[in-house]
Amino acid sequence: MWRVGVETRVLLISGSTRGGSTNTAALRTVRAMAPEGLVAELYDGLADLPAFVPGDDEPVHPAVAELRRRIDAADVVLFCTPEYAGSLPGSLKNLLDWTVGGGELYGKPVGWLNVAAEGRGGGADATLATVLGYVGARVLTSGPVRVPVERDAVGPDGLVVEDRVRDALREALDLIVRHAAAPA
Repeated sequence: MWRVGVETRVLLISGSTRGGSTNTAALRTVRAMAPEGLVAELYDGLADLPAFVPGDDEPVHPAVAELRRRIDAADVVLFCTPEYAGSLPGSLKNLLDWTVGGGELYGKPVGWLNVAAEGRGGGADATLATVLGYVGARVLTSGPVRVPVERDAVGPDGLVVEDRVRDALREALDLIVRHAAAPA
């Protein structure tokens, strides 16, 4: 499934800035379970990004330059975001806005996890699909990979502890990386 002798780099981006977030816990767990040949890096600069102002990106803010560099260096980007007020959190939309003019996501394989309970998170899913389509990302699945994560499934170390959920996260990562490796 992964290319022998070649590392696949996956950038993990949580749309939550809240401590104790199940979205961030899911991505931390994905990072911890990454198999040999897969380098999973968790982006932690969401709260550091300045507000996006169209046409006002010179000089490029260091946090924006770092975001763009990390997206550009990744083979795959995996998002996991909560839903706020029926849409994406403003901080994640801000991050995505910073990628519109840069082109880092254009043609980039992307996928996302939805860790909300069944029937929840649809507004965030729809908005993320729209924005990723707009920036020309290569969306890997027909929608999110749903792996509900309850707060009590997260241990004190910030990792998912339930074996059933960990197995589902491992399968989701495998699915997304396989799609990324397939021809466009």
